[in-house]
Amino acid sequence: MKDVLAVILAGGKGSRLDPLTRDRAKPAVPFGGAYRIIDFTMSNCLNSGIRKILILTQYKAASLARHIHMGWQHYFCRELGEFVDVVPPQQRIDEHWYRGTADAVYQNIYTMEKEHTGYTVILAGDHIYKMNYRKMVESHVRDDADVTIGVLRASVDEARYRFGVMEIDSSNRVIGFDEKPAEPKSIPGDPRHCYASMGIYLFGTRFLFEQLCQDATRHGSNHDFGGDLIPSIIHSHRVVADPFLDENRKQNAYWRDVGTLDAYYEANMDLVSVDPQLNIYDEQWPLRSYQPHYAPPKFVFAAQERRGYAMDSIVCLGSIVSGGQVRRSILGPRTRVNSYARVDESILFDGVDIGRHARVRRAIIDKGVCLPPGLDVGYDHDQDRRRGFTVTENGVTVIAKTDGIEHFLPEGERTEILPNFAESAPHLSRQEE
Repeated sequence: MKDVLAVILAGGKGSRLDPLTRDRAKPAVPFGGAYRIIDFTMSNCLNSGIRKILILTQYKAASLARHIHMGWQHYFCRELGEFVDVVPPQQRIDEHWYRGTADAVYQNIYTMEKEHTGYTVILAGDHIYKMNYRKMVESHVRDDADVTIGVLRASVDEARYRFGVMEIDSSNRVIGFDEKPAEPKSIPGDPRHCYASMGIYLFGTRFLFEQLCQDATRHGSNHDFGGDLIPSIIHSHRVVADPFLDENRKQNAYWRDVGTLDAYYEANMDLVSVDPQLNIYDEQWPLRSYQPHYAPPKFVFAAQERRGYAMDSIVCLGSIVSGGQVRRSILGPRTRVNSYARVDESILFDGVDIGRHARVRRAIIDKGVCLPPGLDVGYDHDQDRRRGFTVTENGVTVIAKTDGIEHFLPEGERTEILPNFAESAPHLSRQEE
């Protein structure tokens, strides 16, 4: 594994996750309270023994770069040839931004060449899964492959119009590739299932450079691995599918593309179930991230009518549940749920403050949002939309990152809601809430 370089593609806009991606790259979006999405790919690399990592960024990468610096740099020793480098567009070849996944890697050939590694694995930084890349490298060498593609076994109905699908022969050699087909080619001997591409590609490094240079000059190419480069070589070179071997240690393999708000919400809500599909407590395949030095979570007041508690929930460091009720929710670091407030089936990011008597249901609230006392979120979707909130197809209300919520509210509603705090508890200071 010392001869393997990992290139993580982390430059996509993630527009389907708007407004969560208005100020951050998709791989930097929080997940499960204590993690960022990219932490799963990074943990896979570290657990697999890959110690040379380039992260290619493009859009709104400041928070992602900061997270990598604070949470991941200390795992690597530059003097031993180990590193994780966040690489913005260098524009060494031309003045264009990245025009596709293959072009992103092509424009960084100079940086990759300096490492002199024999193998390069191309990874996406925005998927949730656990995988040992060492086994993929061993399979690649054993099969004497030019390219090995990580594939996920999926039902034909599930893959239709959604995934790039591999057509393979009986030896797992790829003989065809269709991007989001209407009729996916099934696995030989299993007509109900097919192999969907995971966006994971393992190349011999020299062969990769040759193909990237050819693709860069190919007229009409969109310079994408799945759409252009891979289909151009499947008949002339040995391209092999490597079925996904899950390290999650559950009955069913776990892989999620949390590319939409509803998919993101459901994947997070799985974590607060009694037996979640994603095992984040597995010490044999640890998940790492930046862990801030905040105080432990705290639950305040024990009176029957004013009791701070959380049930079936994840509560991160620095959080205070002060006389409020939390059910089936994820509270990120430094969140605060004030007295008589209620939070149900919701995801609160870092620093969210829920005011007294406020109610939140089936919502995602971004970093630093302060809900005024008495405000209801997720109970009346028409009202949520009038306030400028996003409401998904499945009825999840999303509030964008902001210093406060007042500017969302119509003029009359501001005077109606905001004074409620002073009227309900004039004797309590802000610190005592």
